[in-house]
Amino acid sequence: MSQIIEIHENKMHLILEVTQEEEVLLLHFGARPFASNNVQAGQKRSFRLMELQLTGEDRDEYHGRTHRATYPGLRMQYDGHVDYRNTYGRKLEIGMVDPMTSLKTVQHFQFYDGIQTVRSWVVLNNQGPKPLGVEYVSSFALTGLDKEGSQDRGDKMKLYIPHTGWQSELQWRSYYLPELGMSHLIDRTSKRIYCSNTGSWSAAEHIPMAILENGDDNSTLFWQIEHNGSWHWEIVDQSDLLTLLISGPNEHDNHWWTRLEPGEEFVSVPVAVGSVVGDYQEAIGQLTKYRRKIRRPNEDNRTLKVIFNDYMNCLWGKPTTKKLLPLIDAAAEVGSEYFCIDAGWYAAGEWWDGVGEWLPSEERFPEGIKYVLDYIRSKGMVPGLWLELEVMGINSPKLVETDDSWFFMRHGKRVKDRSRYQLDYRNPKVVAHANEVIRRLVEDYGVGYIKMDYNINAGIGTETDADSCGDGLLQHNRAYLNWLDSIFDRYPDLVIENCSSGGMRMDYAMLSRHSIQSTSDQENYANYAAIAAASPSALTPEQSAVWSYPLREGDDEEVVFNMVNALLLRVHQSGHLAELSPRRRELVKEALDYYKKIRTDIPEALPFWPLGLPTAQNDWVSLGLRKEDHIYLAVWRVKDSIPENDGRSARKMLPLQFLKGKTLDIQCAYPQNFACDYTWTAALGELEVVLPASKTARLYEIIVKE
Repeated sequence: MSQIIEIHENKMHLILEVTQEEEVLLLHFGARPFASNNVQAGQKRSFRLMELQLTGEDRDEYHGRTHRATYPGLRMQYDGHVDYRNTYGRKLEIGMVDPMTSLKTVQHFQFYDGIQTVRSWVVLNNQGPKPLGVEYVSSFALTGLDKEGSQDRGDKMKLYIPHTGWQSELQWRSYYLPELGMSHLIDRTSKRIYCSNTGSWSAAEHIPMAILENGDDNSTLFWQIEHNGSWHWEIVDQSDLLTLLISGPNEHDNHWWTRLEPGEEFVSVPVAVGSVVGDYQEAIGQLTKYRRKIRRPNEDNRTLKVIFNDYMNCLWGKPTTKKLLPLIDAAAEVGSEYFCIDAGWYAAGEWWDGVGEWLPSEERFPEGIKYVLDYIRSKGMVPGLWLELEVMGINSPKLVETDDSWFFMRHGKRVKDRSRYQLDYRNPKVVAHANEVIRRLVEDYGVGYIKMDYNINAGIGTETDADSCGDGLLQHNRAYLNWLDSIFDRYPDLVIENCSSGGMRMDYAMLSRHSIQSTSDQENYANYAAIAAASPSALTPEQSAVWSYPLREGDDEEVVFNMVNALLLRVHQSGHLAELSPRRRELVKEALDYYKKIRTDIPEALPFWPLGLPTAQNDWVSLGLRKEDHIYLAVWRVKDSIPENDGRSARKMLPLQFLKGKTLDIQCAYPQNFACDYTWTAALGELEVVLPASKTARLYEIIVKE
């Protein structure tokens, strides 16, 4: 007799079957109940709980480059399970064993009370007499993505992929599967739809997440990979059904391979997977709740203090005492609460390839940098400094104290990228160096904020003390996270911003630790609107740091647009505030004063997008935050595809169907006393807004009256 394991938790349903042959099948994972007639007997073997490929083992089917039909994945047998509760919620652990190699595995499913998202990972343990080479292991595997509904998969399944790049972060696109080349012609094919990242920038081309809607039954599956290095997910078809495979790095795609000695254990990269009834916006809402749940508790994400940083469209990495003092005065005047001195404070001139010592430049700060930091503190702000502690410049004076063991190595040479070497955080000397830098800044200089940047990509990894380059990278990634944990343990009130040339490492391995994330290095405020508005899809609004940098040569509407970019997120103020006209500086202060009134709502609000997830091509962009019956709505008129003198270009209809039939109190919250026309049609659930010209923006505050 087969055994059925049923989990009904947090409006999700997880159904497993242990067959008479001791195979473990994941028959269902979703927000809708399982309908057994959706799975035919001949399809069941494709519902394997995990895929696992060992070196020297066979492959089955016409698999192409997909990771389905693996061995011993096809051979694994049930080895018991436990179902219990811990501090997070329900926990399911399913054991399996390979009878030929004695490799044991445990698939972990961690539920979180009240949240429709599960964290999933696999632990491998070699209990056999011989070493085993691991080429691939799934952290989550699910077959039957398209089994609900009667329509063909090509018509009903829509995949949302967050494309990203430097200064072009978070460009979501949606696709039906045939648009990505997966036509439904046979029951299995060598074609796969996938996203894969190789290197130390986890978000170099894609955010490590995706969303899959089934339009036929109005349900949505979503996932994120919680790793700060290489990762991979793919959708393949088998037995006339779609399969999702999610993992960390693997050999074929990411240069990762590891040798598991007898008695050794390997833990896969954790992933989060969830399901909702509804569309992608419902999915992102659940992810937002989950991200808040797994994040390190910290005051910064509750208080959301305003940060001034001197870099963007301001000092550009060339700070001096003379330049900083008037900026500090202006930042304090408009209401900033942190003041961060960005790059360049440690070198007299060009500093890019010489970083590594992190000692202040006497030329830039003749009175000493502590004089400036103390001045910041005297103005009621917390001082901060920029660091890039994972690299060392190829001309750094610090190199005389190092050797090759400090750095990533490939083919006997140090890995070099953009005139920097990559430090290896598995080396205790590297950790000691990093610890001393942090100690000096915090204890000697009194720094309370660190902008931790990372401007290189170390590629496939390092060969030092590793079974493969990818294995070395994975070990380093985890060692860096352990180091970061130790720093927060030592200095729990220290705020460390996660920055990687902007948003190139926007993942929840990092963001479960950091309270704040740089979203972009985008220098054009109009281009920033779409990035800012999309950012709550990839991280919580209160972690999403967005630059606001009024320009010296701008006008009033330019200031307003800049400020609206950041007001529903985390304000990263910059720009030459000291050189703005009094009126334009007052517009900055007005925005920050309003932000301080609403910021207690942001950590509890959920995002929504009346016009859909924005892209750089949109004329209009909108982002809303909703906390119960209180709504904040930002609207940007970025550009015009139709002539500006055409009256239609100034008007935009925003569908707010969840407010249909409601009486609303609507106010233009920022700016005050500017043109700000709008019309609410309750019967249709539509808000029409009027903005006077392109590159204008407004922030509305809405209260539901009934």
